[in-house]
Amino acid sequence: MTTPTRTDVLVVGAGPAGSAAAARAAEAGHDVVLADAAVFPRDKACGDGLTPRAIAELQHLGLGDWVRGRGENRGLRAAGFGQLLELPWPGGSLPAHGGAVARTELDTRIRSAALERGAVGVEGARAVDVERDGDRVSGVVFSTDQGSHTISCRRLVVADGARSTLGRVLGRVWHHDTAYGVAARAYVRSGRHDDEWISSHLELRGAENEVLSGYGWVFPLHDGHVNIGVGTLATEARPANIRLRSLIEHYAAQRREDWQLDGEVRDVASALLPMGGAVSHVAGCNWALVGDAAGCVNPLNGEGIDYGLETGRTVVDLLGEDDLTLAWPATLRRHYGSAFSIARRLAGLLTTPRLLPLAGPVGMRSRALMTVALRVMGNLVTDEDADLVARAWRLAGRASMRADVLPPFPAADLRTPA
Repeated sequence: MTTPTRTDVLVVGAGPAGSAAAARAAEAGHDVVLADAAVFPRDKACGDGLTPRAIAELQHLGLGDWVRGRGENRGLRAAGFGQLLELPWPGGSLPAHGGAVARTELDTRIRSAALERGAVGVEGARAVDVERDGDRVSGVVFSTDQGSHTISCRRLVVADGARSTLGRVLGRVWHHDTAYGVAARAYVRSGRHDDEWISSHLELRGAENEVLSGYGWVFPLHDGHVNIGVGTLATEARPANIRLRSLIEHYAAQRREDWQLDGEVRDVASALLPMGGAVSHVAGCNWALVGDAAGCVNPLNGEGIDYGLETGRTVVDLLGEDDLTLAWPATLRRHYGSAFSIARRLAGLLTTPRLLPLAGPVGMRSRALMTVALRVMGNLVTDEDADLVARAWRLAGRASMRADVLPPFPAADLRTPA
């Protein structure tokens, strides 16, 4: 197949965010090219968990039955500080079940959904630069095995992940003074691969038995394996000085008997995650960053698939705007600003030494409190929810935003050096 040289909408990055954007744009009648540096299927460092909010987005893409056929989970089994709680997904405005699918399979299927709707796929093409016409991006320069290649475009969606090489070319700045995530995952065979609960251990301990500001997880994949991983929080002032491979092996050893783990962990992969919209310059005249590239990652649990799918879908509704420079950050703040603000404030507190060992036992003794925590930490409060928890969460978020020196998704003229 000949690589296209021009398109109406060019999407760089074929993960959930980019593929969702490509699918929505193609459905809307745009000519779409969906380009990625990898050749699919490809791996991605991720916990592979799908919250009910992510399930809802997959249903929008017509993939509800597909993902349901790969196993469901009822909610979260939270363990730590001498307690064990099984907390069902709250349901309400969202599905009452979650899932978990390895990213090699999930991303390939979502990308296929975009191609089925008419997007043209380009693989093995790494975006390295842009061409400009005044203040607009007129094309993207790709590096391939065959050399350099440019695809001209009228609109550009950048979905190239947390590091966002193209985002940096366009001026994206990641602000490290708010909480960010450091995580690693692996796969291992398990006799409980079809367990009906995802599992999180909130009392994550290091090699010297110290409590770390993060959690460990075991997510059943219903295919003979589990995704096992560890994640910790850090800030510029309090960096995470841990060796992830050693920590994940230590954590797997702790879980081996309980989860009937068989063999050594394999395919260990790690990631550094900007969280809570701690990224400025996420849009220009005719371009926008979505998903992880825009810092759309939950500061309290490191989850980003649902935000990726949502922002990919949402950005297409703005492609008719004359200028996205202010419109897209404003849209992101309207959807996520208050929740991200309070969540990253709480996440920052969790990096404070001694706080988690004191607060953890108190929280884990209250089922009611942990039920609320599951909902707000899991991004399970929607605009349609009007109950007490939803109202209180939004009120706290708005108060937090008023106190922010640098709000989520700050405008380009508010940037400070990272």
